[in-house]
Amino acid sequence: MKWNIRTVFVFSVLLTSFAGGLLAQGNLPYVDDKLIRFGFTLGANTMDFRIKESRIELDGMTYNARISQLSPGFSVGVITDLRLHEYWNLRLIPALHFGERRISYRASDGKLSDVSVASIPISLPIYLKYSSKRVGNCRPYLIGGPGLSFDLGRDPEKPVLLRPFDFYAEFGVGCDLYFSFFKLSPELKFSLGFNDLFTPLAERNSGFIREEDKKYSLALSSLTSRMITLSFNFE
Repeated sequence: MKWNIRTVFVFSVLLTSFAGGLLAQGNLPYVDDKLIRFGFTLGANTMDFRIKESRIELDGMTYNARISQLSPGFSVGVITDLRLHEYWNLRLIPALHFGERRISYRASDGKLSDVSVASIPISLPIYLKYSSKRVGNCRPYLIGGPGLSFDLGRDPEKPVLLRPFDFYAEFGVGCDLYFSFFKLSPELKFSLGFNDLFTPLAERNSGFIREEDKKYSLALSSLTSRMITLSFNFE
């Protein structure tokens, strides 16, 4: 019990000191007045699909497909920021994402199987960032914009093959935290793809995949991408 009280006390002191440092005005007072700024971003992502099944019979059975689990991935990118106004910025953040989705299939006889779909998309988004008024060393903001991506992780030997290009919209929230020598911005974004990424079996060289794996592709009609990214921007 004494150890728990001591731990809570130490944590409270550290949290109070950290919060006090952020609320105290003074760190990087003119950094947001620069016309152009540069930085880098590191983060974790979770990729997902919106799945539409074909519902056709394969060997007398139909298959239901869904994402069985969300796997964590990694994202890294560079930041170019252009100041438009006191509260508005235009940002270009090309990034490389590593991740995968796992599609689970349930046959009409109850049997389960799954397939892993790896992706390494390069994304080229353009964001419009709206920031609130700075309070101390904190400044919340909203961000959003369109983007293009190209997937480097396509493998024609896998049962499910994705098209390389996607067009998407992305939006999110974040908060600029001003420190003595840099600005750190935790940011949470949601990406919604518009293109059908699924490559039907008729449009690919089916000789690359095994005959027993073709059902995983034939059971699908379309796949559209979704992704959640928690990133930490350093400027």
